[in-house]
Amino acid sequence: MQASTFAVKPKPGFGLHSRSRLLPSASDLRRRSLEFAVSDLRMTKRTNCFGLGLHSASMGARGSIQSVFGSSAKSRSVRVQAFGGDIEDVTPSKIQVKSSGSVLPYVGVACLGAILFGYHLGVVNGALEYLSKDLGIAENTVLQGWVVSTLLAGATVGSFTGGSLADKFGRTKTFMLDAIPLTVGAFLCATAKSIETMIIGRLLAGIGIGISSAIVPLYISEISPTEIRGTLGSVNQLFICVGILAALVAGLPLAANPLWWRTMFGVAVVPSVLLALGMAFSPESPRWLYQQGKISEAEVSIRRLYGKERVAEVMSDLDASGQGSTEPEAGWFDLFSSRYWKVVSVGAALFLFQQLAGINAVVYYSTSVFRSAGITSDVAASALVGAANVFGTTIASSLMDKQGRKSLLLTSFAGMAASMLLLSLTFTWTALAPYSGTLAVLGTVLYVLSFSLGAGPVPALLLPEIFASRIRAKAVALSLGMHWISNFVIGLYFLSVVNKFGISGVYLGFASVCVLAVIYIAGNVVETKGRSLEEIERALNTSI
Repeated sequence: MQASTFAVKPKPGFGLHSRSRLLPSASDLRRRSLEFAVSDLRMTKRTNCFGLGLHSASMGARGSIQSVFGSSAKSRSVRVQAFGGDIEDVTPSKIQVKSSGSVLPYVGVACLGAILFGYHLGVVNGALEYLSKDLGIAENTVLQGWVVSTLLAGATVGSFTGGSLADKFGRTKTFMLDAIPLTVGAFLCATAKSIETMIIGRLLAGIGIGISSAIVPLYISEISPTEIRGTLGSVNQLFICVGILAALVAGLPLAANPLWWRTMFGVAVVPSVLLALGMAFSPESPRWLYQQGKISEAEVSIRRLYGKERVAEVMSDLDASGQGSTEPEAGWFDLFSSRYWKVVSVGAALFLFQQLAGINAVVYYSTSVFRSAGITSDVAASALVGAANVFGTTIASSLMDKQGRKSLLLTSFAGMAASMLLLSLTFTWTALAPYSGTLAVLGTVLYVLSFSLGAGPVPALLLPEIFASRIRAKAVALSLGMHWISNFVIGLYFLSVVNKFGISGVYLGFASVCVLAVIYIAGNVVETKGRSLEEIERALNTSI
């Protein structure tokens, strides 16, 4: 499959649910109604019955977002190339359709899962020393390691489980089920009187955040309007960063109150309960409902999300994709078939590059780096890294639907490679020794900032976009499973590798991974900016 070109074959028909060949189906009527409205506004549509070549780099929404609450219909510019023909721009007239729906409240509810993701990752950093003394394991580093790593092991299990649950029960019900291990895990950690209870609580919390890591970006991508899907999807990463910062702030009273660590864990119960309650009133993903053949329920969900004005448009997109009524849900082995493996491997590779590029290792080692620059406060060092992460993610959110996903990934990994090279040289070049402290801090902050611009938020957003609807949940879960496994391995062996090869050599290795990532992304990742999930699915399905 070429990275930037797709050959799209025409569908045999739009009547996916017709009961008779003599009568038009509901989808036919919706399509014809939409086409009639479009023709009144003089929108011309050129087609080629022999096939189209859609060049992903040129496809996108050209109009600006009129309002997050009331989005307008898409105006797309598509470069069309018939076999052996010239390329031309086909730009439909822009149709202004005011929307009476809003996805923001439901995106906000889903992001409670992202906050919990970040919070449970960060809460143990400040609390570990105090809970170790309280539970009698202050001298046992092995058990302390289990308290930290059990969360990652649980997250690995949860990320694989989340895909199956989301396919079977739906996105909103899976969120409500996910609230159970999140709530119980936080409660057990807060009330633990033994190390065994603490480890069980961390395992349950890990399963919960693993499920969240799979279904939060999945749900947001499936309910977001095409023209702002990138912005809303990157909010997931932003709230993960907010959760980590919240955990750091929650640890401030520890010095004055050693038992405060219990409150730190107990606080996580509140957003877990709110997540379950909020999802009880949130609309189900229209795409999942359509996949299940629940057409009328999908229309109701679309009406709540986008307003009744866009029901025909969205249903036409779903009808055109043709996946809901013709194919069953995919099994795990389907992900490795020749039809899907190419795109699934891209998803897994993005998360492997994300972790092997060294983000967690840099965060783990940042305190030592900052101390070499004279910054002795662990809280100040962590806050500086966290602030850079939040700032970069905020910038990425504003650029996601303007610059595109692929360009941000390329810029991000290139910046990370340069930052890692700077850090490596800082520890080896004697000429830089007088400035080593300042350069180490600068390199670390630039690395985290570069990461947050693309490598952090884009993979979780891009994966639900490039995966076909029938494999979307399981493929996202598989990719995130690779994320958690690589995260676990890096956390386990990083210090051993540093002791063997030195921090400079390790950072140089991370720089090399970033360069490889740039090469891989340039040749294999497609641009999805401004294209509906159905458009992306049809293009990729016919090119694999």
